[in-house]
Amino acid sequence: MNIQLLKILSETPGAPGFEDKIRDVVIAEISPYVDSVTVDNMGNVTAFRKGASDTKLMCAAHMDEIGFIVTHIDDNGFLKFAPLGGFDPKTLTAQRVIVHGKKDIIGVMGSKPIHVMSPEERDKKVKLTDYFIDLGMSKEAVDEIVEIGSPITRERELIEMGDCVNGKSLDNRISVFVLIEAIKLLKQKELPYSTYFVFTVQEEVGLRGAQVATIQIQPDIAIAIDTTIAYDLPGSTPSEQVTKLGKGPAIKIMDASVVTHPKIVKHMKQVAIDNSIPWQPEILQAGGTDTAMLQKMVAGGAIAGALSIPTRHLHQVIESAHKQDVEQAIIFLSKIIESKL
Repeated sequence: MNIQLLKILSETPGAPGFEDKIRDVVIAEISPYVDSVTVDNMGNVTAFRKGASDTKLMCAAHMDEIGFIVTHIDDNGFLKFAPLGGFDPKTLTAQRVIVHGKKDIIGVMGSKPIHVMSPEERDKKVKLTDYFIDLGMSKEAVDEIVEIGSPITRERELIEMGDCVNGKSLDNRISVFVLIEAIKLLKQKELPYSTYFVFTVQEEVGLRGAQVATIQIQPDIAIAIDTTIAYDLPGSTPSEQVTKLGKGPAIKIMDASVVTHPKIVKHMKQVAIDNSIPWQPEILQAGGTDTAMLQKMVAGGAIAGALSIPTRHLHQVIESAHKQDVEQAIIFLSKIIESKL
């Protein structure tokens, strides 16, 4: 498993709408293994390989990560911000961030110290608006680097932790990694379908890149690759867990935005059985992924499914995925792509 590549993918910034740096990494990795690479006006990367038939298969993983955008710089140089994607406010406490202005600068998420809070303030639910970003600089120094609209990402190193990898933005850089590595495995293989490998943008703010790319490609068959909840933690019940780490990649049956096509679910299960790949079913009652756009942004609809990577602590800077699940997902995706539905 190429941990160094995964580390680069995890740590490279790419907030929704500002995916240029992570896009450059992806293009450099995949270009030797495909027939062509294009970038559309939104910033989606589409790599193409001609297959044995004109049937179109689209495989998509989103490049963007949850982040923030600067909305205000106060008279003392502190920043206010808006979220780009979904955040649980309490996860921002005591975190470092990177503000991407004219140059990258480190800041910290600040809030009112507990020492000066009233008893009522200590007990209330924390809100995003309770936080500000402290850059440790004067207003004049901040104004030279940062402006309203500068993107912000979270600062955290990817590490190996036991059987897992742990860091920020594994949603969805772990899937970007899986798709890149599957492309490499398929280099010498004849593909049954003309295949579009798409690395989408702005998933975290409404599946926007996938919508545009799907309209353009009009796939017959489509597979999204994304993370899913692994709530296999103390205090959880079996019905809440969705998936577990170390039990294999998941085949999506449904989430809040899509019911996947039974034909592709059946096919994916058979591919897993034929190749002795452990798998688990995914039914997620809240949230959604690019799968929804892959399914419905096609005249008549696409036969759409999804491969999901079980991940703990989603939308935090301590996301964890099991290395064995990731390795199996790479093989599983490559076998799905080279098989005929």
